[in-house]
Amino acid sequence: MTPYYTVEEANAALPRVRALVGKILNIREKILASQPEIWPLLEKSAANGGNLRTTELVFEFETLRARLRDLREMNIFVKDINTGLIDFLGKRDGDDVYLCWKYDEPKVAFWHALESGFAGRKKI
Repeated sequence: MTPYYTVEEANAALPRVRALVGKILNIREKILASQPEIWPLLEKSAANGGNLRTTELVFEFETLRARLRDLREMNIFVKDINTGLIDFLGKRDGDDVYLCWKYDEPKVAFWHALESGFAGRKKI
């Protein structure tokens, strides 16, 4: 059985969710900033057993994976890692819907049908 969030429960979860998504966005930025040096380092590491920078990047990827797992364990769906877009499964008029929240929004204030995605968002 999948737990459903009410709007109130989703908003109550936001302090923890905001912290997790903020960490995810921060790690994403670190990884993107390192992109020009990643491939040459990985190529060299494969040949000589690794280096400090690749070890740091592996740590960032592991942390990212852990934060994504934390959200999954809360039954929260990460829809866009680039913008911090997430969905909470909810009900509206007896139908399954997503309560939609983006990292820069102060509260959960939108919903959309399961099939419609972000483009179908409607004000609660």
